Amino acid sequence: MADIIYDFEGGLYFNITNECPCDCVFCVRNNKDEMGTGTHMWHEKAPTFEEIKEAIDSADLSGYSSAVFCGYGEPTCEFDNLIKTAKYLKEKFGFKIRVNTNGLGSLVNGRDITEELCRNIDSVSISLNAPDKERYLQLTRSKFGIDSFDAMLNFAKKCVKNGIDVRMTVVDIIKKEEIEKCAEIAASIGAKFDARAYIKE
Repeated sequence: MADIIYDFEGGLYFNITNECPCDCVFCVRNNKDEMGTGTHMWHEKAPTFEEIKEAIDSADLSGYSSAVFCGYGEPTCEFDNLIKTAKYLKEKFGFKIRVNTNGLGSLVNGRDITEELCRNIDSVSISLNAPDKERYLQLTRSKFGIDSFDAMLNFAKKCVKNGIDVRMTVVDIIKKEEIEKCAEIAASIGAKFDARAYIKE
C-alpha cells in the first residue's frame, strides 16, 4: 500500500488520492516518486476511510498540531474521505486542517462543495497558477478546459466568503510580470498570495 501519511519539512501531510483533473507541466509527481518521508506515493486504488483511519491510529502524531491534505493527487477527488478524515483529526487531536487544492473541486464533484469544505477545515491553499484563462489552461492542461480558470476563481471567492484563511499560489516558473498580475488577482479576491519554488528533484 502507498503512504497515506508522510512528513514534509516538519509538517504532517495526507496522501488520500492520486486522481487529479489537471496535468500541470510543473507537477512534482512528473519528476519524482517520493516526497519527504513518503517513499511510495502512488496508490493502486484510493484508500478507504477505514484505511486512512487505521494509518492515523497506528502513527505517532504527538509532535504535530496541524495536518495538510496534499499528496500526489487532488484531495477533493476523494471529497467524502477528505471531510471524514478532517473531522476525525479535529475530534481526536484538535488539529488545524489545511487543504492544498487546484480549486476545481466543485467541478470534480458536480456540485458546490465550498460551504461543506469550509465548515470542516481552517485554511485552503489554491493553485492560481496563471493570470488568465488561456495561460492557465496551457500550464495546467485541465480536463475541464477553458472554463477551469473562472471555476477556480469562483471557488476561491466562495472560500473567502465562508471566512476561512485563503492563500492563492503560483509556481515561480512563470514570468515576473505574470506573478505580479497573479498577486493582484489574489488581493482583489481577498486572499493571501505566495509564489512557490519549482520542485524538480
